[in-house]
Amino acid sequence: MADKKDKLPKEVTRTAWVLVIGALAPMLDSTMVNIAINKLQTDLNTSLNMIQWAITGYVLALAVAVPVCGYMVNHFNGKKVLQWSIIAFGAFSFLSGQAWNIESFIAFRAVQGLSAGFITLLMTTLLMGVAPKGRFGELVAIISTPIILGPIIGPVLGGFIVQDANWHWLFYVNVPVCIVAVLLNIFFLQDFKPMNPESKLDWFGTILLAGGSIGLIYGIMKGSENAKNFFNSQMLISCSIGVACLIIYAIYNHLRHDETVLPLRFFKVRNFTAANVGIFLAGIASNGPMLLLPLFFQNTKGFTAIDAALMLIPQGIGMFIARPTIGKLIDRIGARPVVLVSLLISLVGTVPFIFVHENTSLIWLGAVLFVRGIGIGGLQMPMMTDIFIGLDKKDIAGASVGQRIIQNVGSSFGSAVISAVVTAVVTSEIAGHMTTKLHQLAAMHTTLTPSVIATAKKSVETAVTLNGYQMGFLVSCIVLVAIAVPALFLSSAKSKARG
Repeated sequence: MADKKDKLPKEVTRTAWVLVIGALAPMLDSTMVNIAINKLQTDLNTSLNMIQWAITGYVLALAVAVPVCGYMVNHFNGKKVLQWSIIAFGAFSFLSGQAWNIESFIAFRAVQGLSAGFITLLMTTLLMGVAPKGRFGELVAIISTPIILGPIIGPVLGGFIVQDANWHWLFYVNVPVCIVAVLLNIFFLQDFKPMNPESKLDWFGTILLAGGSIGLIYGIMKGSENAKNFFNSQMLISCSIGVACLIIYAIYNHLRHDETVLPLRFFKVRNFTAANVGIFLAGIASNGPMLLLPLFFQNTKGFTAIDAALMLIPQGIGMFIARPTIGKLIDRIGARPVVLVSLLISLVGTVPFIFVHENTSLIWLGAVLFVRGIGIGGLQMPMMTDIFIGLDKKDIAGASVGQRIIQNVGSSFGSAVISAVVTAVVTSEIAGHMTTKLHQLAAMHTTLTPSVIATAKKSVETAVTLNGYQMGFLVSCIVLVAIAVPALFLSSAKSKARG
């Protein structure tokens, strides 16, 4: 009898699984696309800097979705908001697969990211509305399933699709999943009353934060494309616009007395500031290499998309193993030691990629990726729990929105910064390396036929690209070391005891 009493009500469990299925397509989509970057770059005839905007735009849209979704769920039936979000995700998944050039692809992906942000936020928000008192943790264990399995299943599924079909099907495959999710939503999900019809959305603040982020990221891209003149006019104009947006936001926040989408007074609290600085940097240190790893295996080792995806499984398993343990450790010893140890493990799993070459053992790389997965898996969660320490209860909702925005913006900066580094290295080195290679061939009295020049060019491109990837991983390692500074200001077991 006790067992039956302890079980969650069927309708609550059913709601949880309907929400999980609704979030399944966005969770897998975010991990599938990375494996196809190489193919997308070739088919859409574009550069790494441009194609990364398909990822950066998607993640920036996730950040914008947070406050907008909060407003929608406060004013409308949560069931209907989720329903239309899933429909939008399916529709723009189809349009992403139909994209005819890089510009249309980036635009469709951005709207897809906005709807994905709604879905993932609604998954937890609506679940909180039906969770029995003291049982939310059990439901979180259910909804965490796609989050945990995404890094393992997503790249492999994406690899099979790209290899056996084409990249278009990465997006078409979302459509039937979304149709099933909408039908389950209609027939099995209860209505959710508007949570706070009196609330208002800070449109102006949200636009300023988005504009600041886009301006800075676009400026970094334009600088990296011209390695000989990083501080070119396009770079300076874009970054100036980004900085201006952030300065205007600070003035606006002051005039509004912190009644904004991200109240700056929160940053007076040590834990909030330290955790969010760490979360932002972790986005660069973890998300950037996620972009590079599939490219490294495909462009330097000649792997197919599926082979590259299979090589990423150890990293996903490492993350899978780390997650269940992290929560217990945070409660027992605090966020600070967990983050510092995770940083050390992440470095052990990332530093070797600075020195990799075409003939590096795959077994060795698999072991390194497994270690990296454990480290990265324990990096952000402790900092996400620490943002609420020292805040009043009335500030928790606003702090949560702010944290999600910073997390997503940090992730978008990760893809942008790392791809900018790789682009800058390749752009600056390829001409010099090619000249040196041709001189060497001439000194060996080799006839420079078109086939010889083509072979030489391929060899140079592989070598220079590898140098670019190595530099990208070096930047990631530097950022990981930098995270140790804000980590020192996080909570520990002793500080919690004093509090």
